[in-house]
Amino acid sequence: METLQLFKALTRDQRNTFIACFLGWALDALDFFLLTFVFSAVAQEFGKTVPEVAFASMLTLMFRPLGALLFGFLGDRFGRRIPLMIDIIFYSVIEMLTAFSPNFTVFLILRALFGIGMGGEWGLGASLLMETLPAKSRGLFSGILQQGYAFGFLLGAIVYWLVFPHFGWRGLFVAGAMPALLVIFIRMRVPESPAWQRHKERIVKAPLSQVIRQHWRLFLYSILLMTAFNCMSHGTQDLYPTFLQKQCGLDVSQVRNVSIIYSLGAICGGTIFGALSQIWGRRRSIITAAAAGVVLIPAWILSPSLAMLIAGGFCMQFMVQGAWGVVPVHLNELSPPEMRGTFPGFVYQLGNLFAAPIAVVEAKLAESFPTATGGAGYATSLALVTLIVFLALITLASVGREKRGIEF
Repeated sequence: METLQLFKALTRDQRNTFIACFLGWALDALDFFLLTFVFSAVAQEFGKTVPEVAFASMLTLMFRPLGALLFGFLGDRFGRRIPLMIDIIFYSVIEMLTAFSPNFTVFLILRALFGIGMGGEWGLGASLLMETLPAKSRGLFSGILQQGYAFGFLLGAIVYWLVFPHFGWRGLFVAGAMPALLVIFIRMRVPESPAWQRHKERIVKAPLSQVIRQHWRLFLYSILLMTAFNCMSHGTQDLYPTFLQKQCGLDVSQVRNVSIIYSLGAICGGTIFGALSQIWGRRRSIITAAAAGVVLIPAWILSPSLAMLIAGGFCMQFMVQGAWGVVPVHLNELSPPEMRGTFPGFVYQLGNLFAAPIAVVEAKLAESFPTATGGAGYATSLALVTLIVFLALITLASVGREKRGIEF
């Protein structure tokens, strides 16, 4: 009931801003996850191995900090809205061009450029939304916003099911150009951040280097925290479809079904924990979700039947994205006000940079644990890496601080 009241309390501009920011992040995630469904197909066409193609995802993650810094700087200087529109057009065009890659080198270059666009979207969208909403609504809508990522994965599973059997992996990337249409909605219905408009003179005059020197401890802590967060999400998601295909022997339809169900779990978890963080606090909510994730590892990766595997996947992503649901509001509340357009996205994407090798590490580690049939032991690899990451996240969240409900 309280959730419904928070929705009803939003103004039309606030609702439009939420819709635009949610869809921007969801479609951005869709474009990223399309590749994770077709590692094997891309590897076969270009004569590469799965770990070599997984390097393309690593490149995307590595270039995201550059996009966060570039578009975040523009967002602090010129407002959140126009740079967000430019960013969405940019990453949509790059996604389309990926479909026409003539060779593996061009494919890698385009995935790196896509990383710049993907890196810019989250920070701009999160700051625009958090600065537009009333303080009492931030926790709930932070959780929903972040689940645009899981919703993007869900869309990716559906697009993979509909497009891949008929048009192959290249057709997926043509479909991935659809986010460009969102710019029309933003241009017509979404206003500029009221917080940026009130304080733009002070924000524009603040030297970036001076702000970083003044808050370097906060930067360092936030980067470490976001490295753990990104290792958790990409470590449990990027190679998981490959695990389902290669080790569990699931076909396209079965992989789709499992992916859809655990994506629904992610959406539910992020929304619920985001709302709970308004009551429990940001750090306590993160720690609770991560601790529950540790307990769920056997059910998630070692279940002997498909039904139990589906249930384990649902519960695991409920907790993974439950913790993530707190991130948009937590980083925006911690952010120095002079660079709220830059700080959340930049530390988030630097965490992505340091977490970028996670899929490659898991793929290589899996080869060290061969199964009885001689295949790669993805289950053992995923379980070990995920356990270590959860424990690291719990530790970092425990020693941090928070500013729940601070006024912007």
